[in-house]
Amino acid sequence: MKRLLDVMMALMLALVLALPAGLIALLIKLTSPGPVLYWSNRVGRENRIFRMPKFRTMKVGTPPVATHLLNNPGQYLTPVGAFLRKSSLDELPQLWSILVGDMSFVGPRPALFNQEDLIELRTRSGVHHLVPGLTGWAQVQGRDELPIPQKVALDEEYLHRQSLAFDFRIMMLTLVKVLVREGVSH
Repeated sequence: MKRLLDVMMALMLALVLALPAGLIALLIKLTSPGPVLYWSNRVGRENRIFRMPKFRTMKVGTPPVATHLLNNPGQYLTPVGAFLRKSSLDELPQLWSILVGDMSFVGPRPALFNQEDLIELRTRSGVHHLVPGLTGWAQVQGRDELPIPQKVALDEEYLHRQSLAFDFRIMMLTLVKVLVREGVSH
C-alpha cells in the first residue's frame, strides 16, 4: 500500500511541480556553469548504493562530502544554492527516486556513500532494512542540527512505529518545517 501511495503522489506532484521545476532548472543554468542536476551516490535499502538527483546547489568541483564537513560551506554555494537549500526546493528531483523505487516519501534520509559512521550505526540498529525517504522522523526532529547517534535513534524509532498514519504525521510536520525553514544549517 505504501509503495502505491508513493507512486501516485509522486506522479501527481511531478505534474503539479513541472513548471516550477523548469523555472528552477533555468535559474541554475543561468547563474552557474555546470549541470542542472547533481547525482549523488547514496545508500539505500539493504545498504545498496543508488544515484539520487538533486537540483545542483554547489559549484562544480565541490568535494562530495556532507555539507557540515566542508570548511566554510557557503563558499561552495551557487548564487541560488542557499535559497534552494533553505526552501528544500533542491529536493524536488528526488520524485524520480521515489518513482523508480529507490526512495519513499517517508523513511530515513539516504546517507552519502562515504558516511561510514551513519551507515554502520543504521546497520547495527536494523534501519538499513528501510527504504530511505524524502523526509523522515529524524528530519522533522532537527534535520541538519542532530548528531548522528540521535538521528539513528530517531530512525530506529521510525522503524518500530512505522504506519501510514505516522507517515502522514511526518509529512505534515515536514510541510510546517519547510515553510518556516526550521532546522536548515547550510
